[in-house]
Amino acid sequence: MSSSATTIITSKRVMLSSEQAEPLPYTIHVNNETGKIVQIDQGYAPEKANIDSGNELIMPGIVDAHVHINQPGRTQWEGVVTASHAAAAGGVTTIIDMPLNCIPSTITTDALRLKEESFRDGMWVDVGTWGGVVPGNHPHLVPMLEAGARGFKCFLCDSGVEEFPPVNEAELRKAMTELKKKNGVLLFHAEMELPTPPPPSKSNSTDYQSFLDSRPAKMEETAIELVIRMCREFAPYVPCHIVHLSAASALPLIREAKKEGLPLTVETCFHYLTINSESIPEKATEYKCCPPIRDNENREKLWEGVLDGSIDFVVSDHSPCTPDLKLHPCCGGHGVKDGEEGDFLKAWGGIASVGIGLPLIWTEGQKRGLKLQDIIRLLSEKTAEHARLTHRKGKLAVGMDADMTVWSPEESIVITKDKIHFRNKLTPYAERNCQGLVLKTIVRGNVVYDAELQDKATGSTDACFSAQPLGQWISDPFQNGIKSQSRL
Repeated sequence: MSSSATTIITSKRVMLSSEQAEPLPYTIHVNNETGKIVQIDQGYAPEKANIDSGNELIMPGIVDAHVHINQPGRTQWEGVVTASHAAAAGGVTTIIDMPLNCIPSTITTDALRLKEESFRDGMWVDVGTWGGVVPGNHPHLVPMLEAGARGFKCFLCDSGVEEFPPVNEAELRKAMTELKKKNGVLLFHAEMELPTPPPPSKSNSTDYQSFLDSRPAKMEETAIELVIRMCREFAPYVPCHIVHLSAASALPLIREAKKEGLPLTVETCFHYLTINSESIPEKATEYKCCPPIRDNENREKLWEGVLDGSIDFVVSDHSPCTPDLKLHPCCGGHGVKDGEEGDFLKAWGGIASVGIGLPLIWTEGQKRGLKLQDIIRLLSEKTAEHARLTHRKGKLAVGMDADMTVWSPEESIVITKDKIHFRNKLTPYAERNCQGLVLKTIVRGNVVYDAELQDKATGSTDACFSAQPLGQWISDPFQNGIKSQSRL
């Protein structure tokens, strides 16, 4: 058995990184004081271990680089305790919070510090944050990077909340001039209003098609053309990133930009890869998000982009709200005006999914040839690189944080309410059958979630979580992001 200064974790199946050809037996030694890996031995050694995972698969902890926690200010939508519980239950060891939907938006150093203080003592996984770019806040950007912001997000269209207005090209240029000083990464919500708005839909507003008609792929294509132009202008000093790509029709633009060597990266989301618009029921506003979920042909082309590397990684874009803002039939009329129930055009847009992405992408991905190496690359390594955390997160190696997802890729599950730990349980994935069960989540050597501790008699999962929040706020100085490559 290990000394009290070290925790030893062993399994017959360990994937240290995406470069490993197959799972192998390893024994991992963790310094309890630092939470860092100090030694990795080949071989399975249950007689030495504090944590014996047997035949369960251990891989690097998942880094979800796109989560809306909404705290402070809108914790009735989500809060750090429930968001980090949900993350932990899904094998996610690090989440990076978005700068909007909280009040105040994270657009100044003071707001960043307020968020950090608000999260204190409520994090079951490690948490960092993106800052935001809005009109006029460019003088705040470098100080925010120095205070630990991982980079910045902006909108090229209405964000949906008045605290976070969009920016135009002139404002982008001011912001990118500041970011150039520190090589700060800029994330774009890549939709733009078109000079000629789309014609009114012939569908009823309770039919998903009405919403899909209102946000055509051309909105994304137009915005991505601007992103690429700005990326080229400021290359290589301001890496640019497209969040939640929905329109596969923009992939040729993206591929050409990467071939050119521009520092451009792209993410898509679990919902765009696992849902198609044809399957969305009437009034099911839990499916509404911006940009929208498109048809199955589009979905298959996104999968092609994921598998060929045109799309760098996959995130949740967990963006919840209360059911009344979704105008959802489940409210039973509470908080919903007459005639607005199930109205896709008026409902809040955002999909709740933090902590349930691993079984979703594994289930759909296997049908298309996705392998364990791809899972690690898409959910751990590239998301850690995007958040400038490769010095700590994304792989299992000596000197890295001992963050691990322990799961059974073979085991089937059903996503039921007792397995959903975010605050508002309204999600398009309820009762979905999947493959891949998360069994333990380890953050810097600490078990923060253990599925085996579920109360079998009552079904309660309260005991599955560590008694104390063992996550930490990530305030590491921003890591230089310059690369001259077509792919992360």
